[in-house]
Amino acid sequence: MEKLTNRVCEMLAKYESNGMFQSELWKKLKLSSRDGSRLALKLERTGIINREKLLEKGRWTYKLILKKTPISTQSIENAPCLICPVEQKCSLDGEISPRTCQWIDEWVTADLKKPKVSQ
Repeated sequence: MEKLTNRVCEMLAKYESNGMFQSELWKKLKLSSRDGSRLALKLERTGIINREKLLEKGRWTYKLILKKTPISTQSIENAPCLICPVEQKCSLDGEISPRTCQWIDEWVTADLKKPKVSQ
């Protein structure tokens, strides 16, 4: 059950505060509507998700929204500051500064050149 809960949280985290229709989630997880609904109720009772009742295409359904989106470290992955040999000497107004750092410049430039992946 814990693995399934983790998978649900990972999938809902991708949608952030927009949430996802529960029927979409059940299809992706290959769950029956009954099992999926039971899981959603359990996750709501434990405070992991919010279930928002909506009328979609003439039918009542629920949108599932993760209460706490996990913090992503993706934005700082491979940041040169994490392994910088002169990090202790670095400051905004110092001789060594993030404003003039060639490693930060190269890291940002390389990141901007990466193709963006859509969800």
